Amino acid sequence: MRHLAARLAALGPTHGLDLHGSLRSRALRLLVRCRWAGYRKRKLARAALIATKLDIYGRHVPVPERYFAAARHLDVQPDGDPPEFALGAPARARVAQWLAARGAADAPLVALAPGAAHATKRWPVAHWEQLAARLRATGMTPVVLGGPDDRGLGGDLAGQAVTAAGEFSLQETGALLARARVLVSNDTGVMHMATGVGTPVVALFGPTVEQFGFFPYSARAAVLQRALDCRPCSAMGSARCPMGHHRCLIDIAPADVAAAVERLVPFQPSSAMRS
Repeated sequence: MRHLAARLAALGPTHGLDLHGSLRSRALRLLVRCRWAGYRKRKLARAALIATKLDIYGRHVPVPERYFAAARHLDVQPDGDPPEFALGAPARARVAQWLAARGAADAPLVALAPGAAHATKRWPVAHWEQLAARLRATGMTPVVLGGPDDRGLGGDLAGQAVTAAGEFSLQETGALLARARVLVSNDTGVMHMATGVGTPVVALFGPTVEQFGFFPYSARAAVLQRALDCRPCSAMGSARCPMGHHRCLIDIAPADVAAAVERLVPFQPSSAMRS
């Protein structure tokens, strides 16, 4: 912490934006002297919605727009576009080589992100398998994304998809997302990376809801969720469903997800497939 504070102080900043509001970031604010600003994280509204299902948020503001409240003294306003994720030529080249080695250099890719930090945010593996099979039947090439912890999920889908889980850095994952026609994702960071490279998103939301601010920040997105009295049940997901049924995600059918993909990016079969 002190090393980071010394590096920041050496830059001589006039303003600092605290987007965390955590104990660590508050300590940093004491160590680096400048004009700091943060934003309201709406913790009370979130807790009330989880505990009582009473919505006191008022207007539902996406978190990317809430961040701009921290920059209110700098006369900066959101333009409605998602943050851009810079990739770089090396990341693009690495992904191109990886796809070529698997015979998918020119394939119409559909990226799949079946992982999540918490179990209740994960759509069932059997549903992912059915979705991948449906996509393959249309001529699309499903490719599984994720970190090292998601290699097992990638293995589960290996019969229906190319797996890149654990293969790439963040920038390389972004470069692969940029090659995909669409991403199907749980409520995870990969979903936000896709909006940052301009890839359409079909997002699957279970224990969390729009009021928390983390829906995909893009017009080219579809969110699938189920209206259940038990939602939301947590701020970030949990190890098990408090109700014991996990219907919020189990009840989202693979056919509905495939239809959402088709609506976002209608697929035209090649002449070889039509014949």
